[in-house]
Amino acid sequence: MKSDIHPKWYPNATVGCACGNTFTVGSSKPSMQIDICSKCHPFYTGEMRFIDTMGRVERFQVKQKKAADTTYVSKKKKKQQKKQDDQKTPKSLKEMLMGLK
Repeated sequence: MKSDIHPKWYPNATVGCACGNTFTVGSSKPSMQIDICSKCHPFYTGEMRFIDTMGRVERFQVKQKKAADTTYVSKKKKKQQKKQDDQKTPKSLKEMLMGLK
């Protein structure tokens, strides 16, 4: 086995969460900072709340609101509308002349 290829092991590395909770684990780093832990994660706490560190939830909610505000016309309705428009316009010169009478 080669010597000095493995990182140093810290058996009592401290982990600090954004909620203020701290605990110790074994790690190759002496200390770490995390965004969420078992004390503040919605799955473990049973609370329904959004955990967002980069603004993704807000961007998604804005997109959802925009989508709900805009009017959606389905392909079927567009096809029916086009069919009605085609029926109104004359197809040939004969139909145009028949319409003048």
